[in-house]
This record gives sequence, C-alpha cells and structure tokens, in this order.
Amino acid sequence: MTAPAPRPLRADAARNHERLVRAARAVFQESGTAAAPLEEVARRAGVGVATLYRRFAGRDELVAAVFEQYFAEEIEPLAERAARAADPWAGLVEMLDAAVATVAAHRAILGAAKDAGAITAGTVGRFLGPLADVLDRAQATGVVRADLELRDLSAVVLMVVSTLGPPGLADPCAAGPGSPAELAARRRRYLGLVLDGLRPPSGARSSAGLTSPQL
Repeated sequence: MTAPAPRPLRADAARNHERLVRAARAVFQESGTAAAPLEEVARRAGVGVATLYRRFAGRDELVAAVFEQYFAEEIEPLAERAARAADPWAGLVEMLDAAVATVAAHRAILGAAKDAGAITAGTVGRFLGPLADVLDRAQATGVVRADLELRDLSAVVLMVVSTLGPPGLADPCAAGPGSPAELAARRRRYLGLVLDGLRPPSGARSSAGLTSPQL
C-alpha cells in the first residue's frame, strides 16, 4: 500500500515551522550546529522551546529542515539558471562560481546536514538534473572537454571549497583568519584554475583571476 501523503500544516503551525527554520539557519551560521542552543533558536523564532520540539524531533531533524530550505533557495536556482543560459560555457561558469561561493559560506550547515544524513543521492540529482542539457550543449559546441561527466560538476564545487580549509581560515596551510576579500580572491583563483581544466586541450583559455564568465 502507498503511504498516505502528509497532511498540510495549519496556517499557524506552518508559520511557526518557517520561523523556526529561519531562526535555526541564522543561529547555526553564527554558532555552529553542534554548539548552538535550541533554546536560542526558539527564542529568535518567537516561540517556546516546547513548540520547537513539537515540530522537530531533535537537532538532526531541524538541521535537515534548514538544509532543505537552504538548498531550495540557494542551490537549485543556480542549476536552473545555468540550464536557461544561451551560452552554455557562460552558464556553467556563472553556476560554478555562485555555487562555490554559497557552499563556502555555509560549510558548517552543509557539514551538519551530511552528518545528519540529509544530503542524499536524490538531493544531488536535484542539482545535477537541470545541468545535463547545458553540459551536452557545451560539449557539442566544443567549449568543454568531451570526457567531462555530469557528476564532475558537483566535484568541482567540493574541490574548490576544500582548498579554503575550515571556516575562518584563509589558507588550509596557514594559521589565522582570512578576511572575506582574501577568501573570495582565493576562491576565485582556485576556481579559475579548475575551469581551465574543463576546457578541451586545444581550446583552453587562461582563466586566472576569473573576472568574467567569458574566460
């Protein structure tokens, strides 16, 4: 038998859910998901902590809801916009640049979502699915190497983010915090280097600096 679809939330419950998720996203971003007190999430949402526990069984469930909201608002639209791009190379570059930027800024939340089992094959498919056509178009016009696979696009994002080290460090080999400008410059430099590797060997163009989609 097919399980019945979950009943929609009442208007007040839906509002509480939305407030709690947005408050948790802000608190997690500031304090980290493990250290953030759920009482503070409830306080910022303007509800009692009992309401939080009625909506979410525990921290992992709340983390999963935060990740789902973040993914739907900030990750999926990037792939959909790339799929609509008239120039497939420019669409891919813009998408990868924006994806690296947002993943780098939300590493704590994404790490917690991974630990909570909230990132699944289906999640990855929601990101990569819209990119299949734009990758095909890029390869058909010879602006992207023929052996590039769809799953490589998500790997590019993770590879570049990994070069930034833990949140708060400008360089994984150096101690001390990096300014947002330093992190952005480093992120774009590494992405530029990776983008050169996506080009066919005979048509590669220098992308050092990543100053525009037309590299």
